[in-house]
Amino acid sequence: MSRALGWVLLVVPLLVALGGPLVAGSVEPVGAPSAPPGAGHPLGTDVLGRDVLAVVLSGGLSVVGFTAAALVLAYGVGVPVGLVAAGQRRVVDEVLMRGLDLVLAFPSLLVLMVLAATGHRGAVVLVFTAAAVQVPAVVRVVRAAALAPGCRVAVEALYLQGQSWWRIHVGYVARSTLGPVATDAGTRVALVLGLVASANFLGLGLPSGSVDWAVVIDRNSDALYAQPAVVLVPAALLVGLCVGANLVADSVLGRGRRSG
Repeated sequence: MSRALGWVLLVVPLLVALGGPLVAGSVEPVGAPSAPPGAGHPLGTDVLGRDVLAVVLSGGLSVVGFTAAALVLAYGVGVPVGLVAAGQRRVVDEVLMRGLDLVLAFPSLLVLMVLAATGHRGAVVLVFTAAAVQVPAVVRVVRAAALAPGCRVAVEALYLQGQSWWRIHVGYVARSTLGPVATDAGTRVALVLGLVASANFLGLGLPSGSVDWAVVIDRNSDALYAQPAVVLVPAALLVGLCVGANLVADSVLGRGRRSG
C-alpha cells in the first residue's frame, strides 16, 4: 500500500513539473490580482494577476531541474573524491576527510543565507551550493563502501596480481560502490529537493517574480485565505514530491534487502 502511494505521490508532481510547461500557456498577468476562480481561470489569479493554473503547470520544472543538477554535480565530485580518499595513501585520506568535515559542520541553509547576504544568489549559485553541501556526505558513503573488508581483500589480491591503479580503483572499486551510491541517492533526492525548495521559498534562489512553486507559495502567502489555491496547490505538489521520493526509496531499498 505504501509503495503504491509513494509512486502516486512521486509520479503526479513529476508529470505536472515535466509536462506542465507544454500545456500551460502564457504566465503573463491576465486579470485582477488574487481574483477568485472564474470563467477562463479555474484556480483564479495570483497576486500578480497571473492565471494560477498556468503558474502551477509552469513552476515545477525549476524545482526538478535544480534538484537533478545538484545531485549530478554532488555525485560527479563526491564519487571520485571518495575513491581517492579510500586509496592506499593515508595522508591523502586524512587531508581530504578533515577538510570535508569542515564543510559538513555548516548547516546547508545557513551557507545559502550567508551567500545571499553577500550578494551571491540566483539559480547557478543555488545549484552549486546545494551540490557542494552534499559532497562531504557522498564522499563518506563512497569511502566507506570502498574500505569495506570484502572490497579491501579483493583490492589486495588485485595488487598482488600486478593490476594497474585504474584497473583496480575504476574497474573494481568504483563498480563495487554502485549499490551503496544508489541507496544513498534514493534518500538524498528528498534532502536536496527540500533544500532547493526552502532556498527558493526564502528568496535565496530565484527572483520573486518566478513561477517556481516555492517562490509562488512565498509570494502569495498573504493571500492564503482570499485565494487559497495559489498556495495550497503548489505546496501539495512539493510535499508530494518529497514524501513520494522517500516512500519510493524506502520501498525499493527494502525490496533490495529482502532479495539480497
